[in-house]
Amino acid sequence: MKAFQDQLQKLEGTDTQVLGVSMDSPFANKAWATQIGVTFPLLSDLGGDTSKEYGVYNSSYKAARRVTYLIDKEGKVVEMQKDRDAIDPSSVVISCERRRMKS
Repeated sequence: MKAFQDQLQKLEGTDTQVLGVSMDSPFANKAWATQIGVTFPLLSDLGGDTSKEYGVYNSSYKAARRVTYLIDKEGKVVEMQKDRDAIDPSSVVISCERRRMKS
């Protein structure tokens, strides 16, 4: 999340809304965001329903895998990075810049 915060200005410059989602409570998300300096919204998937629906819930760990989705304005998933690839926002920034240039 911190890496996305560091790239937030570039992402917002491409007309991109950044959201974080975790299975933690809203209270825990707020405390964590404050602690690490994240200013974009962190949403709670307490119970994991959304994680399960997207197929990223790991039942062995009872947690969601780390995933980054790029969703277009029509709601279509146009790109996805999983696990280690989801930590670094560089490819998402490039994709958003390319998409912005096309429109």
